[in-house]
Amino acid sequence: MAIEKVDTLVVGAGQAGVAASEHLGRRGLSHLVLERNRIAEAWRTGRWDSLVANGPAWHDRFPNLEFEGLDPDAFAHHDRVAEYFEAYVAMNKSPVRCGVNVTSVARQADGTFRVETADGVIEAKNVIAATGPFQKPVIPPVVPADTNVIQIHSQSYKNPDQLAAGGVLVVGAGSSGVQIADELRRAGRKVWLSVGAHDRPPRRYRGKDFVWWLGALGIWDTTTPAPGTEHVTIAVSGAHGGNTVDFRKLAAEGMGLVGMTQSFADGVMHFAPDLAKNVAMGDANYLGLLQQADAYIEKEGLDFPAEPEAHLIGPDPECLTAPTLSLDLAAEGITTIIWATGYALDFSWIKEDIFDERGRPRHKGGVTEVPGLYFLGLPWLSRRGSSFIWGVWHDADAVAGHIAERAAQAK
Repeated sequence: MAIEKVDTLVVGAGQAGVAASEHLGRRGLSHLVLERNRIAEAWRTGRWDSLVANGPAWHDRFPNLEFEGLDPDAFAHHDRVAEYFEAYVAMNKSPVRCGVNVTSVARQADGTFRVETADGVIEAKNVIAATGPFQKPVIPPVVPADTNVIQIHSQSYKNPDQLAAGGVLVVGAGSSGVQIADELRRAGRKVWLSVGAHDRPPRRYRGKDFVWWLGALGIWDTTTPAPGTEHVTIAVSGAHGGNTVDFRKLAAEGMGLVGMTQSFADGVMHFAPDLAKNVAMGDANYLGLLQQADAYIEKEGLDFPAEPEAHLIGPDPECLTAPTLSLDLAAEGITTIIWATGYALDFSWIKEDIFDERGRPRHKGGVTEVPGLYFLGLPWLSRRGSSFIWGVWHDADAVAGHIAERAAQAK
């Protein structure tokens, strides 16, 4: 079989790969995008049924295409997001080839890359790994698999009817964990939520969504995370029209809150005594953003409506003052554990020595020390906003620019 040759090969047709294709095409750079499933597959099948985007439609998009027929302040259903990327590919006439799984990428002696796929071998001058951060679901080895309780990752959760009858323990209080726990509670399930460290921004404040505030305050453009905050989750939701996540309110509505999940023995799950601390840190993050917003409004002389009630934090519920440190799963009727505990990177298909001990690639703004090898779509690739839709679009522009310079130098 003849070896196909391309200038730039993009692996993955999610938001990062689609953005890369646009910027490469705009510069007249020949390229091919390979996707092992369908365009934006993770938005189609890697989400639960009711999930909507966590940012409003005016924000969670690329700059040059709006969501057709959707209120800019609405939160797009995940199927609409997948359709958006399909429309974007069609608009740019991007050369996307679906159903092709890349199994190996290795640099050859002449500086090109040998890319092995299920459909044959491709040689490329440049390779962009645009497979994103959600690659390998992580379930911590806390509860043995043979325990009489069903365990699934949040990636596999679809809806309440999918689960066995009984109570549910959701581990992880980022966006996914909070929204899944709330959906199950609304469906009449008894739910416990294990809450770790998190950021808790206001959904809206003084007439603007929190994503607007992160932009106005320059937070999206922060280039280095504060110590210990690189993997802190954001407790935010676009569900039900978008609301600020309030753990006190969730407790008042009947959700059981516990601290970080620590260990399991003899049918009993044990939790750290850190729930009050974690909630307090989230409150501090929330109030800090309000204070920064107030200062910005005053400095800029903006006529935004005052919202003093947003600064009020309610009294601590009993789960904070007298925390539950253990749960006997059988006694509490818990039949399912949903691990909303994130993902690990899996770049085992890239046969180059450019990864640290945690499997993270060494790079600067997506440009690696291996000439012609690039990454897109990873958290903090160049700044805080890098793993978000609009952020990856800007990173893709920079990476495509680097490839254009490389091509010019080779002439």
